[in-house]
Amino acid sequence: MGAVTELVNKQAVADAFSRAAISYENAAQLQRDVGEELLSLAAPYLKMHELDGVKNTVVDAGCGTGYFSRHWRAQGNHVIALDLSEGMLTRARELDSADEYVPGDIERLPFADNSIDICFSNLAVQWCNALPRALEEMHRVTRNGGLVIFSTLAEGSLNELAAAWMKVDGRRHVNKFLTPDKIAEACAPYRHEVTFSDHIAEFPDVMSLMRSLKGIGATHIKNGRIGGLGGRERLQLLEKHYVRRDGILPLNYRMVYGILQVEELIPR
Repeated sequence: MGAVTELVNKQAVADAFSRAAISYENAAQLQRDVGEELLSLAAPYLKMHELDGVKNTVVDAGCGTGYFSRHWRAQGNHVIALDLSEGMLTRARELDSADEYVPGDIERLPFADNSIDICFSNLAVQWCNALPRALEEMHRVTRNGGLVIFSTLAEGSLNELAAAWMKVDGRRHVNKFLTPDKIAEACAPYRHEVTFSDHIAEFPDVMSLMRSLKGIGATHIKNGRIGGLGGRERLQLLEKHYVRRDGILPLNYRMVYGILQVEELIPR
């Protein structure tokens, strides 16, 4: 299987993000930084496809509390906020983020073929069972001449945390992410550009690091919740085994930025 080796418990993912909905706006600096970089990379393609400065229908797939829905709406677009988490959608609605709010799964988008101008998804498709399926769905609903704009995480993300957990109890307690080769394979049927880069977050201690993950809803692994979020002794052991750099706990995110230019599929 090209994407993941085990199925994602979508309800558990949705529940984790719903619990984090109120705190998400304050905790999600990584998501904002990554999304801003994604928009910067997409800007030339928006211009090339004559999608800037005009009113488009934009789906924010995996919208969270609607931070980027509000960006797209401020540009004069008709924005549909979609999320697996009802709690996130409720918060997005409270913040007046979009024109429409749709509960839904990126792997089964509830939209007609060729009905969307721009499908935008920032740090959401890593929660899907299969990246090829997610890209296929976003491509399906986007019209010819439109764009699919996405970011996700690649293998190498959160390795420092996984290594520390391995020393505590022999388990990673961290999701496994796709290799760059698998991501490239998922994008291969489409006219695409993919960029990889590292984003290193820094924390003074383990408690603040774990709190940041919990604050953005990332307390779920594909076969259960991330272990060790509670338990003072376990966190003390994690602190002991986490390798510091100049007194700081680094946490690397291997970022993936993708642009699909929607047109007829490339023949295999």
